[in-house]
Amino acid sequence: MMNGFSHHRLEGKVAIVTGGASGFGESTVRLFARHGAKVVIADVQDDLAISLCNKIVSESGNNNVIYVHCDVTQDSDMKHVVGTAVSTFGKLDIMFNNAGITGNLDFTILDSDNKNFKRVFDVNVFGSFLGAKHAAKVMIPAKRGVILFTSSVASVLAGESPHAYTMSKHAVLGLMKNLCVELGQYGIRVNCISPGSVSTPLLTNAMGLEKTMVDGIVCESAVLKEVVPTAEDVAEAALYLGSDAAKYVTGLNLVVDGGYSTTNPTYSRVIKQTFENLAKKT
Repeated sequence: MMNGFSHHRLEGKVAIVTGGASGFGESTVRLFARHGAKVVIADVQDDLAISLCNKIVSESGNNNVIYVHCDVTQDSDMKHVVGTAVSTFGKLDIMFNNAGITGNLDFTILDSDNKNFKRVFDVNVFGSFLGAKHAAKVMIPAKRGVILFTSSVASVLAGESPHAYTMSKHAVLGLMKNLCVELGQYGIRVNCISPGSVSTPLLTNAMGLEKTMVDGIVCESAVLKEVVPTAEDVAEAALYLGSDAAKYVTGLNLVVDGGYSTTNPTYSRVIKQTFENLAKKT
């Protein structure tokens, strides 16, 4: 026992992680498995997901990790994933709606592509809605369960992400809050995790930069220094919210950004630059 909790904090629990083959999802699947959970990976990246299942068996000895091919934008796929979890493991305790895309890096509304906008909403918002809907169908009768969403620091911070992505993450946050109120009546907890910039494949591919370069940008702009944020930090947040340690935590948007969203440093940077320019002239 550590700090009053078993080392296996999810022992006996059944979880679904969408987008579980890479990035935040992969780290969460690994951590959930290490803590004794039975996990269903829902993704469209077949090779990555199957490889991950095999690695987890060899690394942790947990052979209760399975993969189900799932396009989160398809109602039938989401229904199938939840049904598979229940038929295979007998129940569903944690539904982590993590799958998401950044879409095109369209930073101006005039450059925004309509097709891209709809695709981002389809995956990030409609996919989360479907996951929550089908999870609720089995959690309401059981009068227990946890529904989690991956939102983003873009849900509390403006001007640094494309419009479609920012709007989609605000929508996910709104869905979480509504479900918190509705499903709380059945003992179901609903929370969001909002990561800051982390050099996951999703971000590095979107930026077209190497992981080390993205890490450098993130660290240079960070409020909290001497720490390089990783996907594991998000997984740890999911572990906490999914476990009984958070049994009275619901309706929370847990921002994992090293304090970045607490401040706007533009004013102080302009002042600093102004004084530096004045010093050069004298």
